[in-house]
Amino acid sequence: MSEPVHSPGTDPGAAAAVAGIETVACIGAGVIGGGWVAYFLARGYRVRAWDPAPDAHTKLRRTIDAAWPALTELGLAPGADPDALEMAPTAADAVDGAGFVQESAPEDLDLKRALLAELAAATGDDVVVASSTSGYPMSDMATAAADPSRLVVGHPFNPPYLIPLVEVVGGRDTAPWAVSRAAAFYRHVGKSVIEMDRELPGFIANRLQEAIWREALHMVAQGEATVEQIDLSITDGPGLRWPVHGPCLTFHLAGGEGGMGHMLDHFGPSLKSPWTRLEAPELTGRLRDDMVAGAHASAGGRDMATLVAERDRAIIAVTRAVAAAREAGHA
Repeated sequence: MSEPVHSPGTDPGAAAAVAGIETVACIGAGVIGGGWVAYFLARGYRVRAWDPAPDAHTKLRRTIDAAWPALTELGLAPGADPDALEMAPTAADAVDGAGFVQESAPEDLDLKRALLAELAAATGDDVVVASSTSGYPMSDMATAAADPSRLVVGHPFNPPYLIPLVEVVGGRDTAPWAVSRAAAFYRHVGKSVIEMDRELPGFIANRLQEAIWREALHMVAQGEATVEQIDLSITDGPGLRWPVHGPCLTFHLAGGEGGMGHMLDHFGPSLKSPWTRLEAPELTGRLRDDMVAGAHASAGGRDMATLVAERDRAIIAVTRAVAAAREAGHA
């Protein structure tokens, strides 16, 4: 198991430090980078972008134009301007004067190492450089940087202008204040942040996504289910519950009044059932106790009846909203 790389929330002045940021640099303007550009513009920032592709500006404008109606519907920040964008000739020019840097280059480790080293050298000692990497630990990406202390992972989800989650974690040589400041900045711009305690390849959400994806591929390969059946099994099944409580609190409710403890004691043996191609961990006493304690902490004092009512209201709302969106799309 990896060692903790920082303690979340170690910079009490992080919120104040990010409040004065006016310009954000976006390095890489592909699908993810372009989504970040659109989001930062919608939050009222000036954005300097750099991408080596000769048609990067044209593609970026298309991304912004396509995203702007949704961002407008969500609510623009005062002064938000889709034209508050400058394309810089070099990465160093893009980060000059920027208060925060979001790197979204392709998932190539050597490229990431060289680019992050360049960005770290070109920015001030109070500017955080965050990488949108979807899987590499920062400890692996920061090896070429003379000063890796301000390099963090800020992993978004596609499209970054709509999906709120960002997973934030530093590397072995990242300063704790840089992680806290990155998390504070993302919260300041309206993101939902997981400030991770330790590095984990693929982070949290991607590992969970990958588990479902691998099992889906196995089922299709073995002729056990079709693509349509697999998608419907999530969209009209457990996927409706997850926006409300996520998989852990969902199983907490599955235990009834006994909660997570009863669910694990009753269904624990089924973990060894050959339902998936993934090997289940041993359900030790410590793992059981950690899951029970975690479920109670996640419930935040809400009793089972309150959680059930919350889930039911939200599922009804999500179901109606999805149905309305589909109906509008067919109109």
